[in-house]
Amino acid sequence: MAKYGAAEAEHAVARKSGELKRELRRLVRLIVEEDDGRIDTYDEASRVLSELKDLTFGSPAVPQHFLCPISSELMKDPVILASGQTYDRAFIQEWLNSGNRICPQTRQVLPNTILTPNHLVRSMISEWCIEHDIPLPALESQDEGLITRKERSALHELLEKISSSSIHGQKQAMKELRLLTKNNRSFRALIGEQPDIIPLLLSVLSVSGLNDDPVVQEDTVTTILNLSIHESNKRIVGDDPQAISFLVDALKNGTMETRSNAAAALFTLSALDANKVKIGELGAIKPLLELLEQGSQTAKKDAASAIFNICMAHENRAKAIKEGAVGVVLKAIEDQSLVDGSLAILALLSGDQDALEEIGRSGGVPSLLGIIRKSSCERNKENAVVVLFAVCMYDRTNRREVREDEKLNGSISALAQTGTKRARRKADGILDMLKRLGHNTHYSC
Repeated sequence: MAKYGAAEAEHAVARKSGELKRELRRLVRLIVEEDDGRIDTYDEASRVLSELKDLTFGSPAVPQHFLCPISSELMKDPVILASGQTYDRAFIQEWLNSGNRICPQTRQVLPNTILTPNHLVRSMISEWCIEHDIPLPALESQDEGLITRKERSALHELLEKISSSSIHGQKQAMKELRLLTKNNRSFRALIGEQPDIIPLLLSVLSVSGLNDDPVVQEDTVTTILNLSIHESNKRIVGDDPQAISFLVDALKNGTMETRSNAAAALFTLSALDANKVKIGELGAIKPLLELLEQGSQTAKKDAASAIFNICMAHENRAKAIKEGAVGVVLKAIEDQSLVDGSLAILALLSGDQDALEEIGRSGGVPSLLGIIRKSSCERNKENAVVVLFAVCMYDRTNRREVREDEKLNGSISALAQTGTKRARRKADGILDMLKRLGHNTHYSC
């Protein structure tokens, strides 16, 4: 696999440099040894020397006082800190946002965190850029993904290791990338700059000796999770032809930690509507439900969050119901293992007739009434009454069950007085249905 073009670029530079040096030696020999004093020979030698200089030394060196002390890169928006030192605004702001209250250079405690634009340095940078025909750095908002030169170099080294033929090096690089993308927002921005990193990460899992390594799978899943936190990466990861399929496979076959992180990654990616549909189409719902039913407490929370988000897309709700979502979430509610997330999912699915039928068949009404009666969480009461309202609208038999409970406990009446605005509206609707039921007792159940 190509090592991100770095080796090829270096080889091309070395090859070109060798060619120019040989040409320069030939021209110098013509001038010195053969006494070739033609003007075009001197011109040609000057041209070759200029090309060799550009190739060897590259762009003109940036004056040190134009470089941000944190990023070591040309400053876009130089500002003065209370210590008197100048920094690029985005990088010193990130330093301050991290809770630091000392100057990175002088280490003195800052009396305030006011940043004053350094118009003089900005003007000097502008003049220098114009003089050397270099584009002036644009003033941009860089709230995330500030990558310093040192970090870019570290990233490049990791990608080289991942592309290498050393299994040990690849494993170590994947571990390091997982940690860096977890702890450093800069590295979560790398996908936007190099979208082909995702295929590179996934390619490691096809290497003999690594394809069945659970540690490598977990590191890869977690790295994708970390990367997907960065907003612009959600589309890039979702658009990769293998990434979501890989996460679904990890949901089915990984360790509990891997499955939990895969669910969290799908939840994060499903913030985009296009990803919601794709995740449903690629078969994520069934393994997510299995994780909700059988996983650790953390894994259950990740699975519930992912299922809820995915089912925000209407076409995924029928899939979830077909895969047994109603039974799984009702059991979770009854077992008190994940009431909040399960009720939210049930409320989302309660607009479907098949879901309502299953709630009635599975004895879900007593559980919902119990939540309304006993829960101290207003959101849970709201979701429970939303589902109960839909059940009562659909099924008179369940309506009668609710009426009997209301006579004993008055749970719906109490909620109509004290619940959230939505809960009161649904509770009032149920009470109206129960009144009509009381006036029409002649029907058969």
